[in-house]
Amino acid sequence: MEQKLFIYNTLSRRKELFQPLHAPHVGMYVCGPTVYGDPHLGHARPAITFDVLFRYLKHLGYKVRYVRNITDVGHLEHDADEGDDKIEKKARLEQLEPMEIAQYYTNRYHDAMAALNVLPPSIEPHASGHIIEQEELVKQILDNGYAYESNGSVYFDIEKYNKDHHYGILSHRNLDDVINNSRELDGVGEKHNQVDFALWKKASPEHIMRWPSPWSDGFPGWHCECTAMGRKYLGNHFDIHGGGMDLVFPHHECEIAQAVASQGDQMVRYWMHNNMITINGQKMGKSLGNFITLEQFFTGNHEKLEKAYSPMTIRFFILSAHYRGTVDFSNEALQASEKGMERLMNGISDLERVPVSDKCDAETEKVVKELRQKCYDAMNDDLATPLVISYLFEACSTVNKLIDHKATICADCLKELSDTMRTFAFDILGLKEEKAGSNDAREEAFGKVVDMVLDLRAKAKAAKDWATSDQIRDALAADGFEVKDTKDGVTWRLNK
Repeated sequence: MEQKLFIYNTLSRRKELFQPLHAPHVGMYVCGPTVYGDPHLGHARPAITFDVLFRYLKHLGYKVRYVRNITDVGHLEHDADEGDDKIEKKARLEQLEPMEIAQYYTNRYHDAMAALNVLPPSIEPHASGHIIEQEELVKQILDNGYAYESNGSVYFDIEKYNKDHHYGILSHRNLDDVINNSRELDGVGEKHNQVDFALWKKASPEHIMRWPSPWSDGFPGWHCECTAMGRKYLGNHFDIHGGGMDLVFPHHECEIAQAVASQGDQMVRYWMHNNMITINGQKMGKSLGNFITLEQFFTGNHEKLEKAYSPMTIRFFILSAHYRGTVDFSNEALQASEKGMERLMNGISDLERVPVSDKCDAETEKVVKELRQKCYDAMNDDLATPLVISYLFEACSTVNKLIDHKATICADCLKELSDTMRTFAFDILGLKEEKAGSNDAREEAFGKVVDMVLDLRAKAKAAKDWATSDQIRDALAADGFEVKDTKDGVTWRLNK
């Protein structure tokens, strides 16, 4: 059955049927990290959100060109038009080249994304590698009369643009009052209006990262990079532009203005934004100093963490909430995600132990026949991953009933159940099993020891030495082993 995907478009503020401009090809651009520090939980959410979209679009048969940029120049402190470049500032503090800082933290970001099982994008352009394209964008905007030069810097003329178009269509703001009030403010400096934003900044004498341009030796404004690189790799018009909700204004609003001012119409068809991760109701981020790095989550080395949490626990935690809803960090929530992840992986693993019958009972057959489309319906409803997880949990309950001989299933239905659970858990949600052991040899040896202990228990039961049998079972349970006696033999697993 052909699936119809509906996604929430921030521009229209409603769910819209996804219809690519050039099906089956899809162009998708997502704002990547500014690489001046270790990746934190706030970086994980957009990466995982759009990784799931990337996976699902490919699963539906689309050929997706996924572009995710690296910001390594032009991102100033407080995201303003004045101040230090964040990467350059760190380079001065550590007495390194700015590109050393950018490369180091890019590598750290890639390592964290690999641990979270985030697929690499099709193209990962760096802002510093596309200065020429950004200069061309500035020239086009100047030529069309929507920008002005001031002391070697170039600024976007919001007032001029707002007369011909509407600045604020993405964030749904009316900036007429803001523009008028900005004239009364002191300290406007080079700008005509306080709300004008930099397209090109003249570098101060001490500024390390600089490039020649028709206006000055300087560097592009932060907003230019995504417009220029998106257009280079996806064309003047493409399907999806994504990022965190904190980018709606001013970054993505400025991107829309730049595109319209340079080419006459909008570049992007669907704007998608994930919501924030919060701590005690406050946004998690570097600027607020309340972030926890992903490495700290993986090692447990942070005062707010009660223990270490695996990468798949973090991924499950993020997917357990809808991408447009806020997620508040807590150890309780992470531990619940850890148990949920374990339950799902155990359910999938237990499929191998399900006994096959000649036919299914009516309830099992209904669950199996409905599961796949229920999961599709959830994904098609703006990527409702929490619903998908809930349906997979229901399937796990069915697996437990089958193992306990409280239900029956035929071979064809078991194959369908297994394929559906694995497809949505692994291929679409991007979850994967995590092994506790450090290598296969140690895990195999560990399993042999447990099997040996269970063999001793079986001999005790055969000799009707119930006390020894129960003692072994209770000792294993105390150490976290779950032992089950079934008609087909004894099974065990180690619970976390």
